[in-house]
Amino acid sequence: MTETEQRAAGDQRARFEALAHVVTEPLHRYLLRRADPDQVDDVLSETLLVLWRRIGDVPGLGPDPVPRERPDPDAVLPWCYGVARGCLANARRSDRRRRSLLERLTWTARTPAGDTTDPDHTALHAALAQLRALDREVILLWAYEELPPSRIAEVTGLSANAVSIRLHRAKKKLAAQLERKTGPHPGHETDEGQETGNGRSSR
Repeated sequence: MTETEQRAAGDQRARFEALAHVVTEPLHRYLLRRADPDQVDDVLSETLLVLWRRIGDVPGLGPDPVPRERPDPDAVLPWCYGVARGCLANARRSDRRRRSLLERLTWTARTPAGDTTDPDHTALHAALAQLRALDREVILLWAYEELPPSRIAEVTGLSANAVSIRLHRAKKKLAAQLERKTGPHPGHETDEGQETGNGRSSR
């Protein structure tokens, strides 16, 4: 890093620290009133990261590379609140996608409707971790970004047919993992001698 680059990095750090000193507590209070308690710290961290990256865009911070005085909260906070609002919206969308993924996969696994035994989605994350990296990426693109196989193929460099095959196999693996975690569906035992869905013995 050149001397000029070092100076620029130092100026950015000084400007960010001056801004963070003023806005962190108000942003924390803002999020406490709007976010789930377990989201607040993560969303605040993401907000501060955006402010770091966009420090030059913050209105009211002043033109000086290194602020000579504390920024005026009334000047900088509205824009920072807007950043926090956007980060919170992103977090909520991500949570909805996780819930959608869980619902779609547990439907495949025939998990009983209304099952809430895994509110933190621990079983889902554990099942995803068992997949190969590329299979996991295909599943996430399908479930989170809601891409069809043709679009997933563009992202991964696979053919659309290869994506379809991987997706089908990965969903089956996840369904099997989740079914083991959540237990058999009542009335759907398929082992020999057990009840089937119509109440008859499988013998």
